[in-house]
Amino acid sequence: MGSPILRPSRRDLLRLGVTSVAALTVAGCDAFSLNPSEEAGGKSPKPVDVGLKEAPALAEQVKAGTLPARAQRLPKNPLVVQPTEEMGVYGGTWNTILTSVDADPHLTGSLSYEPLVRWDVNQTKVSANIVESWEVTQEGRVYTFVLREGMKWSDGKPYTADDLVFSYEDVLSNKDLYPLMPQEFAPDGRPAKFEKVDARTVRFTFPVPHGLFLEQLASTGAATFHCLPRHYLEQFHHKYNANADKQAKDAGFTDWTKLFLAKGGGGPDELSAWQNPDLPCIYPWKVRSFSGTRLQVERNPYYWKTDPEGRQLPYLDRVVFDIVTDPQVSTLKLNQGDYSLVTPGLVTLQSKPVLARGRSQGHYHFIDIGSSRMNDATFIFNLNHKNPAMRQMLQNKDFRIGLSYALNRQEIIKVVLLGQGEPWQTSPRRESGLFLEELAKQYTEHDVAKANQHLDAAGFRERDGDGFRLRADGQRVAFTLEVRTNFNPLWADIGQLASGYWKTVGVDGRVKVEDATLLTNRVQANEHDAVMDDGDGGALPMLGPGWYFPNSGDTAYAVKWGEWYETKGKSGEEPPAGPRRQMELFDQIRITPDRQKREDLFMEILRISQQEFYLIGTVLPVARYNVVQDNLRNVAKSMVDDCCEPGPSYPEQYFWSAK
Repeated sequence: MGSPILRPSRRDLLRLGVTSVAALTVAGCDAFSLNPSEEAGGKSPKPVDVGLKEAPALAEQVKAGTLPARAQRLPKNPLVVQPTEEMGVYGGTWNTILTSVDADPHLTGSLSYEPLVRWDVNQTKVSANIVESWEVTQEGRVYTFVLREGMKWSDGKPYTADDLVFSYEDVLSNKDLYPLMPQEFAPDGRPAKFEKVDARTVRFTFPVPHGLFLEQLASTGAATFHCLPRHYLEQFHHKYNANADKQAKDAGFTDWTKLFLAKGGGGPDELSAWQNPDLPCIYPWKVRSFSGTRLQVERNPYYWKTDPEGRQLPYLDRVVFDIVTDPQVSTLKLNQGDYSLVTPGLVTLQSKPVLARGRSQGHYHFIDIGSSRMNDATFIFNLNHKNPAMRQMLQNKDFRIGLSYALNRQEIIKVVLLGQGEPWQTSPRRESGLFLEELAKQYTEHDVAKANQHLDAAGFRERDGDGFRLRADGQRVAFTLEVRTNFNPLWADIGQLASGYWKTVGVDGRVKVEDATLLTNRVQANEHDAVMDDGDGGALPMLGPGWYFPNSGDTAYAVKWGEWYETKGKSGEEPPAGPRRQMELFDQIRITPDRQKREDLFMEILRISQQEFYLIGTVLPVARYNVVQDNLRNVAKSMVDDCCEPGPSYPEQYFWSAK
């Protein structure tokens, strides 16, 4: 849940893809049914041996004396997971697909969604996870968390308050590692006071009330905080190792911070965390190997959850993530029935008819993935452009309104999105409780006359010999729309359609498809004209506020304004009155414990966003789908694609039924 372009949510960055549109001509209507009559059903699982309290392989190790007994490995009060369907059996491998290990949040959702507190499967309620209880006092200023007694890391070492002290004081508060304290721990810019009460209890005391803290923790915004094993990482930290810099240089790194991060000190969002089998974890499965094209993880013998009969989870022995970047290759593999719950960008709208026809033979079915986003494709213009003439043009609201009226959203829906979606700007979704129709629907009709009227009002009446409008300096009204590869292959098609619509009204919008890393670097350097993204913050907009006002230096439509807000005016550029007022309102939200008051304040932010019209949206997303093998049980029939799919559905309780 982040800002446009640079801080996408950890749910998925790769939501859609392209395969053969020609497949639609033979698919028929049933291809889009989630539960067609021909769908193959899995066989009944064999009876569960409730007397077996741990995986047989672990029992053998206990018998051989190479592993402590189950009672010594589990906490005193394990988290009990209620099965989605039924209690499972031990054994087997879940095979799934990623596009990469360092840029695919599907990995985080599948393997490492283990925050202090967590969302339920519908992402509507926060419940206990690592902590067994918590207390909020002093009107939302003080949060006290109690850890599970006897919980252990995957190497058997105790997981205690000392690990969290290390994370907060020695990592997050270390300027060499984190120049700025993550916002969830500093709602008004001032970091919380953190203290260890005892071996199992920690306390945050904020200078002001922090009404969003639990939701932020559950959304994994603070992922690094809870997953850094002190006993392992201390050896790479200069505070605990006087030779840390020498150690780092001997290993080929410039200083200790680079080695520390390379060993996994950056948390599960970092590639290094999945390349280091020695890094202890608290996940259901721990890293076994990574080859570049395949990541293999195996059962964590110290995992701290059980089913209702006290049987230690996970049920599955291992998970294998194959790295595939081509949606067509992924479709072929899925058709063979060998994978379940692959990264969302590889189960595309275009591939659905092909996959639908193969369900009976491949023994798999579809599940519904409800969308939390508020847009499939958003045009993001750089209002802080370095070139003064470009900045003046892009900041002109009439210019952006004209471009919006020029878009034929119904044609985009019909041609590219196969009839799926609804014309939409950038309002939160209707079900969010913060829906603003005026923001969602303004300027969404396709009206060339109105487009020309607003572009004329923007001051671009003169045209060159090719019919393109001219700026006051005689230069053509033009910009480059940069589109990332490997994120949403449909964006290029949408961008090309938009370019044609804009050409009709005399604006030269050129589409450039390029590497995601290059584009991100250009945005960070404020060198872009315009970029495309989707639209996060649809279901939980207060956790993705960057889509409604520039809240950080990662906000692609106003890098400098966001930087000014993020750094409390130390750098960046002071924004004009509208966004500045939004920043003041969000500062109030951060310190407001009452939910209704927070929502009232955020509605005011949305009304200003409506007036400012920062972004041009296209289509409200509809539900997606994913593929699940019929014999893989306890997978929820529906999920939400927000922060961490499929994490809230408890993958540790998935199991294979008898074939």
